[in-house]
Amino acid sequence: MKDPDFFAPARRFQAGEIASLTGASLVDPAHSDIVIDNVAAASEGRAGTLVFIDGKRHSSVLRSTKASAVLCPPELADQAPAGVATLVTAKPQAAFAVIARLLFPTAMRPGVLTGETGRSAQASIAADAVIEDGVIVEPGAVIGAGAMIGRNTVIAPNAVIGALTRIGRDSYVGPGASLQCAMIGDRVIIHAGVSIGQDGFGYLPGPKGLEKIPQIGRVVIQDDVEIGANTTVDRGALTDTVIGEGAKIDNLVQIAHNVRIGRGCVIAGHCGLSGSVTLGDFVMLGGRVGIADHITIGTGAQLAASSGVMNDVPAGERWAGSPAQPMRDAFRELATLRSLADRKRRKRDGDE
Repeated sequence: MKDPDFFAPARRFQAGEIASLTGASLVDPAHSDIVIDNVAAASEGRAGTLVFIDGKRHSSVLRSTKASAVLCPPELADQAPAGVATLVTAKPQAAFAVIARLLFPTAMRPGVLTGETGRSAQASIAADAVIEDGVIVEPGAVIGAGAMIGRNTVIAPNAVIGALTRIGRDSYVGPGASLQCAMIGDRVIIHAGVSIGQDGFGYLPGPKGLEKIPQIGRVVIQDDVEIGANTTVDRGALTDTVIGEGAKIDNLVQIAHNVRIGRGCVIAGHCGLSGSVTLGDFVMLGGRVGIADHITIGTGAQLAASSGVMNDVPAGERWAGSPAQPMRDAFRELATLRSLADRKRRKRDGDE
């Protein structure tokens, strides 16, 4: 049995077209007619595929590639095998992504799973829900009273849209996702299993144990945000939880109540943002970053993977470690500890 082909290329390109589309320079114009109908990792290139090489450390892969065309930096251009269309650019990966998007446009956004073209008879839609033209509601989806869904948005199977929730146009809500107490912008992609707008984690110690604090805020998600599978976004306690325009959030991220995430932020998987954390614009968090409550991360700051953040991070700085500190300091401390450990080992072994 043949393996399924989940993503078929939309068209073919010639090497000369790729040069024009990406601004790359084709080393040998005689190769301009070489046809490309797929992309691949450099080590798995074959006839008809385009690959990219980004950096001298991968030069051996370039020399052995079986691909038909390669994007590479100028200093590696002379190492491509004979017959391979060599496209020179200062940013090979970015150029590669341009062509990959054109070849596989259906991979850019999740699509309809059941072939539904309108409102499924197997969906539960409140009579007073406002649904614009072009919306697709797949089987098993639930849309609550007073909800509003904008034109060309897709609600996948078994997604639940709570009462009064607003979703903008050209958006996507994945299978099994749950949205309540939320205002969602245009062109937002919410992947499978995401939970948005549930209770924030608010309790106070009382004479009989923990007493719950009502969480009466909302979640506001601005345009062009993408949220990965099984991520959770709690609604605010008194103010809103806000995710800014263009933010990209990976799978399995926890965003607590009253968090405010700026524009264009990137948050990798397994991060946890405690209550009332604020991220400025264009902040980048590596995987498994944990941020204590009421911390502010300045605009453009970057936190290395597994950082544990206990203090505010100034704008533009790069921090690492747990507890996190400026990256240079963290690496200096790590080097010192390693030196001390190595010295202790040598002393134990009689080497000094």
